[in-house]
Amino acid sequence: MNNTIVTFLFLFSIHIFFQENEKNSQFVKQQKSEIKANKTNKILISQIDSLMAKSYERGLFNGNVLIAKNEEIIYQKSFGFTDETRLTALNNQSIFNIGSIAKEFNAVSIMILAERSLLNLDDPISKFNLGLPKWAEKVKIRHLINYASGIPPIESGLNPVSDADAWRILRSSDNLLFEPGTSYKYDNGNVFLQRRIIEKVTGMSFQQFVIKNIVKPLKMTNSVFDPKFGYKNRTSCYDFDNVRCPEINFISGWLWVDINDFYKWIEAMNSNRLISKKSFQTLLNNPYAKDEGGSLGRYFEKEELQRHNGVSYKFESIFLNDFKNNITIILVSNNLNRVWDLGYTIHNLMLGKEYKIPKKSVYLAIRQESLYNINKAIERYYLLKKNSEKEYSFKNSNELNKLGYELLRLGKNNESIEIFKLATKEFPKDANLFDSYGEALLRNNQKDEAIKMYKKSVELNPKNENGKQMLLKIENEMNE
Repeated sequence: MNNTIVTFLFLFSIHIFFQENEKNSQFVKQQKSEIKANKTNKILISQIDSLMAKSYERGLFNGNVLIAKNEEIIYQKSFGFTDETRLTALNNQSIFNIGSIAKEFNAVSIMILAERSLLNLDDPISKFNLGLPKWAEKVKIRHLINYASGIPPIESGLNPVSDADAWRILRSSDNLLFEPGTSYKYDNGNVFLQRRIIEKVTGMSFQQFVIKNIVKPLKMTNSVFDPKFGYKNRTSCYDFDNVRCPEINFISGWLWVDINDFYKWIEAMNSNRLISKKSFQTLLNNPYAKDEGGSLGRYFEKEELQRHNGVSYKFESIFLNDFKNNITIILVSNNLNRVWDLGYTIHNLMLGKEYKIPKKSVYLAIRQESLYNINKAIERYYLLKKNSEKEYSFKNSNELNKLGYELLRLGKNNESIEIFKLATKEFPKDANLFDSYGEALLRNNQKDEAIKMYKKSVELNPKNENGKQMLLKIENEMNE
């Protein structure tokens, strides 16, 4: 063997040696990285579990939670019970009313039909022969999916309990609230008409279309429309006295889901399995009211974060969809809990930011007395603030706002007014509380005082369109 061949073989063997060494080194690095990631996940999971367990103990959460990172579920657990009897524990097959989040299904159905060229977002709704007044010629589908239509509200005290009621309200109202595309008004009339347009275009019921084109393709095997009491795995909402709360009789077409099907839905949106990325972005960004959000909730462009929450009596749900960090957080509850606060607390925890376990609820602490003796309830509020301020959520204005609205729903108008009076005193710069106070006063026919509160609300938040509209409505009524 000549020297050239020997040298070649020697160099080749060295090359192989270093190549293998590099592979081994990469393998070791990968193993170390995986061990580190697993260790980090274990710490996160432990922190999340502690947070949720403590929240359940404090009466702040009764429901199911699911958290995914990089398309992998890293935490999933149930806390509490399916109904007021507290006999049946929740599990991952328990189905919940997710409130307004269910409106996503009609919006995505609209986009599916648009992608199939069966309708156009710029079609006027008069095109679909729905028997509506002349204003239907001005309103486009695009306006409906962004709550920018100005159509007559089907709510605002009218309380439709059926589709027939919704039709009656819409067909008997000759005027729009505003010119389509010039303002924003969140009202379920927009949702109702989307569903009816889907039926006109497809020749099938809204429910049938969603089952065929969304539920079955995504294998959402435990989702059902408008389930009756007694339906398998159905939860019931109940209050803090373990009394079943009345559930809304309303327009049809609300899909109830378990938390796994809920995650399948979000994952399908993120991966564009049902509609294109362009269509998804169309629904995610509301060109008419960027700060209000649209059919898919609110999108925070800077953070690349989608947030959507839904409430139906004491059912409450939220999801945070963090595109930048590939994190999904879902909470569903049947006890009107602190899902909003908990969602953000979990998000901060996942990002390694400072977080705090939610404090005890002021709402819960004074709720019972508010029902029977409002003066004692307010006395208790101040006593707790003096002696236990660090334990209770005195910095969360929603605690009193929520209590005020519960009293209002129960017909306890005077008690509600006193709570909103307290709330605006405690949070004098919160425009939303003054808006709520105005509503309570108006329900009690105290129009002059209601005007003052709505004016204060608009002064604090010039973008408060509801406050502006209510002022016009009251002033018009007073001038008649």
